[in-house]
Amino acid sequence: MKKIALFTSGGDAPGMNACIRSVVRSAIYLDLEVYGIKYGYDGMIRGEISKMESYSVSNIVQTGGTILKSARSEDFRTKEGREKAYKNLKKHGIEGLVAIGGDGTFTGANLFYDEFGIPVVGAPGTIDNDLYGSDYTIGFDTAVNTALDAIDKIRDTAASHDRVFFIEVMGRHSGYIAIQSGIGGGAEMVMVPETSTTIDDVIKKLREGRDNKKTSSIIVVAEGDEQGSALQIAERVKLETPKMDIRVTSLGHIQRGGGPTAFDRILASRLGLAAVEGLMNGQKNVMVGVIDNKITYTNLKLAISKSKPLNEELIRLTKILSI
Repeated sequence: MKKIALFTSGGDAPGMNACIRSVVRSAIYLDLEVYGIKYGYDGMIRGEISKMESYSVSNIVQTGGTILKSARSEDFRTKEGREKAYKNLKKHGIEGLVAIGGDGTFTGANLFYDEFGIPVVGAPGTIDNDLYGSDYTIGFDTAVNTALDAIDKIRDTAASHDRVFFIEVMGRHSGYIAIQSGIGGGAEMVMVPETSTTIDDVIKKLREGRDNKKTSSIIVVAEGDEQGSALQIAERVKLETPKMDIRVTSLGHIQRGGGPTAFDRILASRLGLAAVEGLMNGQKNVMVGVIDNKITYTNLKLAISKSKPLNEELIRLTKILSI
């Protein structure tokens, strides 16, 4: 293998730039030519492919977002679009791909490999931490710390005014951000898609808190909770507890941005090198990850199809510490 290319796709995650930097410099160190594809699969179809040098990734390890940009691609969902992307890769002599992204990115990469056989190694870049085959994904630690910082600030206001705050964090199908920021932020309850929590459970917890002389409460809600959004849940709780001063904050996309933590920079750098070495060692259609602090490779089909359960110990810990 002499030439590889990399791209970022899907939602951005803090640490993607650190991974880009690692892939580019690892490839050059290992005597490979490396090309960057802008705007993900859309750029692959449009031929936005250019050679990258060591200086191309200077001064980006500390930045959020992605210098290669990201975009959704409807054209890549078609066979014609994927064929055009393949021809553009062949035009540049590219023999392997590093795909940095999440579930949607890897679903496309898996299909692309099945149809055209170009070896792909995925590096998990998503704040949701929901991919099977890695204990942590790039951006998750930063997102948790961003959420935690917001929860700490909101708690000051909650305590000052004896209020109940419902704080919504990202996690459409995964409660990893919610559970970890909830534990770190001392939340009275965490609501996640993986476990069932009723409105009656919430009301009971709040009333128990008041009985235990708690004057304020924080409830962290993952956006994909089965009871609905934090606003919907708060409105239903308010109907049953009209004397409680209830407020809602949705943290939204601030969790995606900002400079990555040291953990995410190091994780991204390790995964970038491992992705390049994986391609050189004959790995195909896999995701590189870290399990028990060791580099692993998991088949892409398994990474996107097998669910990654929440840590039961963390769920139990939340209940114990919230009394």
